[in-house]
Amino acid sequence: QVQLVESGGGLVQAGGSLRLSCAASGSIFSIHAMGWYRQAPGKERELVASISSGGSTGYADSVKGRFTISRDNAKNTLYLQMNSLKPEDTAMYYCAQYIMDSDYVVSWGQGTQVTVSS
Repeated sequence: QVQLVESGGGLVQAGGSLRLSCAASGSIFSIHAMGWYRQAPGKERELVASISSGGSTGYADSVKGRFTISRDNAKNTLYLQMNSLKPEDTAMYYCAQYIMDSDYVVSWGQGTQVTVSS
């Protein structure tokens, strides 16, 4: 069974940085695309960034140029480097694993809270 455990969230001032991590177990990490999603109170969950098994990345327009997704297959870990944070980035951030390089999420982490103060 796939387990995804996020860490690295917290409270930061606007303009600051955070790095989120997602430790994966229970699957062959390297063959699956991975993604970071976020959900703010009263809003739908949205895709923030994704990375394929081969390392190709994609970003939501709202975070392009500020966030960087990466993966370390040797450590079975996914990262999200978040720079120039804005109050509107405040949300619960979730790690997700896709079925191979498809668009279908097969597993979710429990989430880590990111709060950006103005």
